[in-house]
Amino acid sequence: MSDFPQRGRLLGLDHGLARVGVAVCDASQMIATELIVIDRTSKKADFARINQICADEGVAGIVLGLPLDLDAPPDTYTQADRVRLWAGRFAATTDLPVLLWDEQLSSEEASEMARLQKRKPTDPVDDLAARVILQRYLDAVRDGLVERMEIVGQDDPA
Repeated sequence: MSDFPQRGRLLGLDHGLARVGVAVCDASQMIATELIVIDRTSKKADFARINQICADEGVAGIVLGLPLDLDAPPDTYTQADRVRLWAGRFAATTDLPVLLWDEQLSSEEASEMARLQKRKPTDPVDDLAARVILQRYLDAVRDGLVERMEIVGQDDPA
């Protein structure tokens, strides 16, 4: 398994069909903060925008939420498959490592955060979902709970 940066800023992404939520953490990888919601236009434009954000923020790696559905029947094309395909295409546009991380219930937690922040119910919460995904990854690393990481575009011996 290839190493993922243990120092430096990381970007968190919450992939959606209409929007991509973006969050970033501090260089010590302790605290994730929501950054922006990108309204998707095309893969080329979306990838360019994400790569520009990475350059602007001095990012060392990317954590992308993976919507695992453990109840999906075998041979079913899932949202996780769609995200893996998108991640592979995105990884081809950057030299940064892209890590897939389980995002279960991140949208629900993000919705609760939005309510506490007094956001309008119609406002997108994709940036908050990205924050939740990134913070969960940071917490898991800090707690020694990261055993296997799926890094896109790099071989991972099973």
